[in-house]
Amino acid sequence: MAATLQEILLAPDVKQLVIADCFTLLDQEVAEQSGISGAAVKLAYKTVNAFMPGHVRFMVETLLPDMIEKLEPYWADFRTSGGAAFGDYLTKRGDEVSQTLLSVTDSYAAASERPVIVKAYGSVRGNAVKHIEAALPRLGDLVQKYAG
Repeated sequence: MAATLQEILLAPDVKQLVIADCFTLLDQEVAEQSGISGAAVKLAYKTVNAFMPGHVRFMVETLLPDMIEKLEPYWADFRTSGGAAFGDYLTKRGDEVSQTLLSVTDSYAAASERPVIVKAYGSVRGNAVKHIEAALPRLGDLVQKYAG
């Protein structure tokens, strides 16, 4: 039986590399934001980094297992469908995949006792699906880099 995404991406020799790549992906996506919603994302990101240095990296590490769990069924279907690029597969299911991934961040935000973080998240949540959809090709590439 093939290894699960959890087993592959969270393996002790791989996990820190995946976290670093996720953090890089996040930085790239934020840097490329434009317009009013992009300005809100950049402000929220800057606010969190200013008030809680290291928090974004900590959250990437914290959220990673749950995010991978949410991606697992998509990865399994992708593997059986014989597709070439996981990013393309995810993009074709953009809204569904984005909502699935946002269910993780929504639950963490709802449980947070940090008002600055909750406010920053709330300020960008409305356009989050659009931003996640834009990141799906890179996310798929990241997953495929280690699991493909």
